[in-house]
Amino acid sequence: MTGISSAGCGFLLAVLWFDLMFDSQTRRHRTGSLPEDTLASIVAYYRRVTTEAFPMNRLVALAMVTTVVSMTVQLVEGSSTTSLVLVALACATSAIGLAIMRTVRSAVRLGRRADDDHTASLLARTIFRDHVTSFVLMAVALVAINMA
Repeated sequence: MTGISSAGCGFLLAVLWFDLMFDSQTRRHRTGSLPEDTLASIVAYYRRVTTEAFPMNRLVALAMVTTVVSMTVQLVEGSSTTSLVLVALACATSAIGLAIMRTVRSAVRLGRRADDDHTASLLARTIFRDHVTSFVLMAVALVAINMA
């Protein structure tokens, strides 16, 4: 199961990396509304990956479920170092929980471009922070599961 857990973490890190390539545009403009070209770039990306990419966008959800299930199986089987699997599972479920509770909803909303520029800019910055947090958590999960 370590291979499945590791592959799941790696896949999710790659997805987060691609998201961060667009999200990082917000860093140059820390306050106020983002410039129209920056906002348009981020909005177009999230429209593609949250709505237009169906059914491929469901692969990310499948990877999340598979990763958590495989880590849980490792924990139950006791085939790996329990403390490291617990760390990996805690980090992965925290990142995935953040995605489920806020990040995906924000990305879908941003992709619809239903809000004014100020609100859309706030959403883009929130998504960036969520993705940075999730990237760190998934990186720790990957290291822990590979050490287990």
